[in-house]
Amino acid sequence: MDDALRIGGQPVVRLQASGVPPRGPAFLEALVLPGRGMMLLQARLRLPSGEVTDALAAPDPATAAGQLDGGPEDFAGSRSFSFGGAILAPYANRIRGRALDGARQVETQVAGHTVRLPRNWGGKTPGAEQYAMHGLILAAQVAWHQDAPDRVTGRLEAGDFGGRWPGRTALDFEWRLEGGGLRLQIVARNLGREPLPMGIGWHPYFALPSGERRQARLWLPARARTAVTNYDEVLPTGAVEPVAGGPYDFSEAGGRPLGETYLDDCFTDLVRGGDAAVAEIRDPAANLALRIASASPHTRAVQVYAPPDKPFIVVEPQFNLADPYGAEWGGRDTGMAAVPPGGSVAYDATVTALTLGNR
Repeated sequence: MDDALRIGGQPVVRLQASGVPPRGPAFLEALVLPGRGMMLLQARLRLPSGEVTDALAAPDPATAAGQLDGGPEDFAGSRSFSFGGAILAPYANRIRGRALDGARQVETQVAGHTVRLPRNWGGKTPGAEQYAMHGLILAAQVAWHQDAPDRVTGRLEAGDFGGRWPGRTALDFEWRLEGGGLRLQIVARNLGREPLPMGIGWHPYFALPSGERRQARLWLPARARTAVTNYDEVLPTGAVEPVAGGPYDFSEAGGRPLGETYLDDCFTDLVRGGDAAVAEIRDPAANLALRIASASPHTRAVQVYAPPDKPFIVVEPQFNLADPYGAEWGGRDTGMAAVPPGGSVAYDATVTALTLGNR
């Protein structure tokens, strides 16, 4: 724990790995922000060369503290998903609705209930639609406990998220460094009397150690992607398109080079390996692969954001498709879990670092 610096009213919590193999790629350290919904600010990664680098695209903690300040640019905690690795709940991705005059809110229907959500994101072109983005815990303060150097847990008694979501919820979090890997676990519990709608995701900005984006490769065994209106608003049309043999097919062995391809796409119909939804970011120039896995059967989608002029790739395993309650889906199952009263649903994500030559 770093008592000298607080972000979101809580200390920056430092995890240090134990039992790490003496050689080879491994996660050695992580910084977690309980004052920002248990987001991961940074993770230190030992490369196959032995060099240690930042695994995530993120500013240093002092700079991050200045950006995560709750000001106009950080409305509803939206700066949390601009770097590092924010946790997304009770929905990932976008939710559209009727913009309310005089308020930065949208009104919409969630599981048959009228809700008002913060209108914290949207397109940048004049007249582009604005909407709710990435959940309601981006700036939440979480009660936390660190009982070992390599592990931190947290609990958020979210209730109805300040009157913005149906039901009553408690969220339990765990970050752990183990065996050279990085692991996130979340359990959402329904404390109410009706089914609880729940979508969970994670939004990590994985930095390319080489900085050479053109040669980076993505392996993502998904059979389909959701079509979008454009890459400004990035709103789903309701069409789900097969990717086999096309420019969005990243399932071939060894992955596909990103080159100059722009991605802000939601992939679904995931092909699971060993019961886990898996993607890999491969950086041949650094001889490194990062494998991202989620064993939860509720992880139905992976959003990938990768601008060609940036040396990072965002890979977001998540329960739900974008705008999960939108009319464009025509009643399709969009991945939101319906947690029964007294029940729970779990989310997990594990990141493992591998040497390409030794796979």
